[in-house]
Amino acid sequence: MADLKATLYDLARAIVDNPDDVTVVVESETVDSINFVLSVSPDDMGMVIGRNGRIARAIRTVMKAAGNTCGKRVNVEIR
Repeated sequence: MADLKATLYDLARAIVDNPDDVTVVVESETVDSINFVLSVSPDDMGMVIGRNGRIARAIRTVMKAAGNTCGKRVNVEIR
């Protein structure tokens, strides 16, 4: 779980202009799934979402692939 959280944190920090404002919180975790909440600065929200949501979709895809390595379903909510 800590590796998944660190992966999402590093991924988001690489995209935004204000990396100090990035936070990742585990909203809920069960045996087979985990829900993350990614928060960024309001100025960086467009960078994380991307044009037509492409960056957000790519972040979710990468996190789902990372979750498959440890047998967990990963959901990412961006706030």
